[in-house]
Amino acid sequence: MAFYRKNIGGLHQAVRVAAGIGVTVAALVYLTGPAAWLVAFAGAGFALTGLVGYCPMCAMAGIGRGGVS
Repeated sequence: MAFYRKNIGGLHQAVRVAAGIGVTVAALVYLTGPAAWLVAFAGAGFALTGLVGYCPMCAMAGIGRGGVS
């Protein structure tokens, strides 16, 4: 039983996962210090929303499946 309803579609999920992984890797390769970890965690969070299929910000804005665009 899911406690949330998916609010992003398949293509949106794939783009989020790819972009999140890309940002995470780029941050760890090209940045140093705390900035690298901060950007890497942000990228990982973005990829996680793609894997799960739910974006809290999209839900608050009413964007997504069944919402008002």
